Amino acid sequence: MNVFKLQGAACQGGAALRRGWLALVAALDSLQAPALLAARLYVAYVFILSGLESLRSWEGTLWLYQDEFHVPLLPPGAAAVLGTAGEVLLPPLLALGLFGRFAALGLTVVNAVALGSYYYALQPAGILHHVLWACLLAMVALWGPGKWSLDQLIRRRCAAAGCNFKRTERPAPGPDRARA
Repeated sequence: MNVFKLQGAACQGGAALRRGWLALVAALDSLQAPALLAARLYVAYVFILSGLESLRSWEGTLWLYQDEFHVPLLPPGAAAVLGTAGEVLLPPLLALGLFGRFAALGLTVVNAVALGSYYYALQPAGILHHVLWACLLAMVALWGPGKWSLDQLIRRRCAAAGCNFKRTERPAPGPDRARA
């Protein structure tokens, strides 16, 4: 058997494998925007429903914060107002992808405080819901709200108008610069 024929066949197989891999990566890349949108909409839906319920029965919300939820460092009334405000104001921003990372980080705080203040009373399934929401919010915080967001639309329109929204990085300290 000729060694060169085997090497040529291996290269052709490798090229086909590479093309297949690149096609898979392209398909997965095309799913990023709808996946981020679905994550944003789901988490926004959960939190806005909770916030609206808190507003609907404000007396019950105050009772919960006074007797059930034990938010550290805040008086119960302030915790109720801040928690409800976070649940009502941040979900629309998250859903629209407007200040998407800010909204995701804010809802992460709301989620963490809710979990921490009521952990003792939650069943394992309830804890898993909070963990799922935290993972979805982390996705948005880490990678941004995606191509299907108002943040991206604003960025594109600004770029077309000549605005510069690129992140600027501080230059690395060189021999002539001392670290602060």
